[in-house]
Amino acid sequence: MMLFRPMLAALMAGAVLLPTAASAAPPDPADPDLPRLQHILRATPLIDGHNDWAETLADKAGDQRWTMDLRRLDPEAYDTDIERLRTGMVGGQFWSVYVPADLPPLEQVKKTLEQIDLVKSFARRYPGDFTLVRTAAEARAAHRAGRVASLMGAEGGGQIDESFSVLRAYAALGVGYLTLTHSQTISWADSATDNPKHDGLTPFGVAVVHELNRLGMLVDLSHVSEATMLDAIAASRAPVIFSHSSARALCDHPRNVSDAVLREVAKNGGVVMVAFAPNYISEARRVWGTERGSLDMLYNAPPFGGLYIGQPERAQAALAQWLAAHPEPKVTIDMVADHIDHIAQVAGYDHVGLGGDYDGLPALPEGMDGVESYPALLLTLMKRGWSDENIARLAGGNILRVMEQAERVAAQMASEPPATATIRQLDGAAAQTGQAGSAGTGAATLVASLQP
Repeated sequence: MMLFRPMLAALMAGAVLLPTAASAAPPDPADPDLPRLQHILRATPLIDGHNDWAETLADKAGDQRWTMDLRRLDPEAYDTDIERLRTGMVGGQFWSVYVPADLPPLEQVKKTLEQIDLVKSFARRYPGDFTLVRTAAEARAAHRAGRVASLMGAEGGGQIDESFSVLRAYAALGVGYLTLTHSQTISWADSATDNPKHDGLTPFGVAVVHELNRLGMLVDLSHVSEATMLDAIAASRAPVIFSHSSARALCDHPRNVSDAVLREVAKNGGVVMVAFAPNYISEARRVWGTERGSLDMLYNAPPFGGLYIGQPERAQAALAQWLAAHPEPKVTIDMVADHIDHIAQVAGYDHVGLGGDYDGLPALPEGMDGVESYPALLLTLMKRGWSDENIARLAGGNILRVMEQAERVAAQMASEPPATATIRQLDGAAAQTGQAGSAGTGAATLVASLQP
């Protein structure tokens, strides 16, 4: 996700990087629950819904990303490497092929193709560690072979440039899900972190959901507004996913999922994969981070703004004074477990998963320094009384079930022709009759017409 990259310097300036381990730390061998966990994860692959390793490699390593040794990387710079994946007992990963939402549309398509190629290079370069997969059966086979099943997700509807042909090309290249928006509202769907324009999905957005179902690609609702969530769930024949979101009842960030939506996810058969971002886990940390992020603008924002404009020393002194009076709230592994517990209690144990967002965050909860940390989280839940069956569901069983159901829906839709309508044909006509977005009847009418 790379947390709203255009806003990172301002809103996330408060993200103090927590200490990271010098190397991948294995779970405590003396933990009495460890043998149980090892047994569970030998039978069921631990599959995470979202990791931004490819984008972080592109940002930090540049052209060296194609040839650098990925077996062990500096943990101060990266949350992910092959050694840490092994320590974390990771059996499968949806690698995000993210590009910034503010790029021009055609540039987004180009950068997406480069990201897809980079993810594919993981398996080309390390065939003993990674296997590219597209289906649940392939993911299970890769796990049995001792490899990390590597899937892909495109993190923003802007990456298809309003083109079903581009969407189908991504599917052909192996992309397994499309996040309907990233941090910005787009021409056919509202984002959770931007001003709404459509009150959810437009008719074209509903058609995108339908085409994703036909292609067997998962509909990912992380980053979208609540109205978009509800429209997409209503439109989708297949279970939806939230690849990296948490519980809004515990942290009131619009990126999180409300109890009302959790109940709809349960009806739909989908899964919410819990994210580890401190600002999505702790309400106190969310408020603190927003206040901290605003201080740069408050104190010194040349050329026209700031209490101490043009006086960086005074601005830094004022910031230090504020930080001394407002220490950063701690975010812990137990708080992450609280979100998992809450989603399981509201939606059910069949509808929760893991979506850490590693290598996409400027800060992490204590005890969750990188991809080696999944066992610690699962062991925490086991100590809360989670059964082996429910740990298996959380770790990977639920997302595998969703993938299988999406595959069955695609098989049922195989005789349908590919989508070819343009956004002007669908939304232009709706707009002329006052039906744009779910505020009118355009999207609802199209949902009804696309149902079997």
